[in-house]
Formats: sequence, C-alpha cells, structure tokens
Amino acid sequence: MKTLRSKCAWSVVATTTACFALTLSLSAQVETKTTTAKGNASVVTKVERGEVVTVSGSDLVVKMADGTLRNFENVPASAKATVDGKQVGVRDLKPGMKLQRTITTTTTPMTITTVETVKGKVWQITPPLSVILTLEDGKNQQFKIPEDQKFEVDGQMVDAFAVRKGMNITATRITQQPAVDVAQSKSVTGQAAPAEPPAAAAASPQPTPPPANQPVLVAVGGEEAVPAPAAEPTTAPAPASESATGVPTWAIWLLVLVVLAVIAWWFMRRKNPSA
Repeated sequence: MKTLRSKCAWSVVATTTACFALTLSLSAQVETKTTTAKGNASVVTKVERGEVVTVSGSDLVVKMADGTLRNFENVPASAKATVDGKQVGVRDLKPGMKLQRTITTTTTPMTITTVETVKGKVWQITPPLSVILTLEDGKNQQFKIPEDQKFEVDGQMVDAFAVRKGMNITATRITQQPAVDVAQSKSVTGQAAPAEPPAAAAASPQPTPPPANQPVLVAVGGEEAVPAPAAEPTTAPAPASESATGVPTWAIWLLVLVVLAVIAWWFMRRKNPSA
C-alpha cells in the first residue's frame, strides 16, 4: 500500500509538472477572430460665436456671445479659420473680427465580438476545470474550462463531462464587449472687422468754372419783354396845411399867439395895478 500511494503521488506530480511546462504556447495555438458591429450614430453640433479682443503671437483672447472672455493659448499654426472666404492663421486675426466655431461630435456605439477557437486531441481532462490537448504541432497544452463551456465532438456539442481521452474536440469561446467611437470635427469661420469711418469728411469739390470766352448761359428762343411788377396802392399823405383834425395850420398858430398875448398882458397888469 505504501508503494502504491507513492506511485500515485508521483504520477499526479509528474502530470502537473508537464501541464505547467506546456502552458507557454497557449496564445500561439488559439485562433482569434474579431469583428466590430456599429450601431446608429448620433451627431451633436455646437456653435460658438465671439469677437477677437487681442492677438499676441499664438495666444488669442475672444469675447464670447455671452460676454465672457476666453483665452486660447498656444494656438497651433496649423489651425486655420475661413474669414471672408480666405484661409488665415491665428497671427492673421485682428481685433474686431467676428468668429464662429462649429464643433460636430459624432458618437457611434459598437459591439466588438471576439471568437477564440482551439482544436486538439484530448490527452487528459479534469471536468469541469481543465483539459490538456495535443495540438497540431504535437505539443500538449493545458486550458481552463470556462463555466458552461461546450465542445464540438464529431459534429455534436457536448459538455466537459462527456469528453473522453483520445477524442478530437473543437472548443470555441465567444465574447462581446460594448464600445463607443467618438469622432469630433471643428471648423472656424469669420468676418473681417468693419472699416473705421474717416476722421473728417473730404471737402466737396468746387464746381469747375467754364472756360474763358464761353457764355455762362445760352439763350433759347427770341427775347421777350419782362412785364413790370404791378405797383402797390399807397395812401396819399395829408396836405401840409391841414392837421389830422382838418383845421388849417395857420389858424392853430394864430390861436397860440393870441393865448400867449393874453397871458403876457395879464402878468403885466398884475405888476402895475395902477395902470
């Protein structure tokens, strides 16, 4: 019994050693095929507008539409903007230029399917944990058996417990992994800054005088008499010998002289009462 147990233990150790020694060629004996299935892509477009504030070398400051200032540092020379139909770089931008950046983001969901296939002759199997196969190159290789793994034997699918030593089997493992592909494109367009108004309007050109000895006006047709303007009616002045009341002027002066003579006589009479 002691000898039998020693032989069994040696057999297990020898088998284990052989399995570990043959695991180095695992990746070379498995055929792998990968396919990618794409779903419906979604496209998101974002538009940003702003006005150039300052340009210093490759640094750019833009006032956005919401009033905030954004600093774009170290803009690469390969970055171009289409301004009034012309391609310009960051060093060609001027304060006051209107810029519009359009960012288009395309997101595509994908499913990556990987099919791993291995073929060989069963050298040893320990269901449902592992199997050792003799591969096409004559070398033995150990494989772990995944849960619910099926094997193809003579065109039929069986589990690990139905596999026997010496059978030619094909094992296939299919894995699917979701992924997302994101692609982004950017384009910048703009308009040149409006031209500044002139400081002072240019003086209007003076009309050119006609050449010497040339008539200024040219008469058309015969001469016609120009009618004199109608005289406006005027009120005749009152005669100098009459006042506004119709009394002759000499009568008024005579009356004045009489009044003065009476006043003078009265004064003289007061001074000489005896007279």
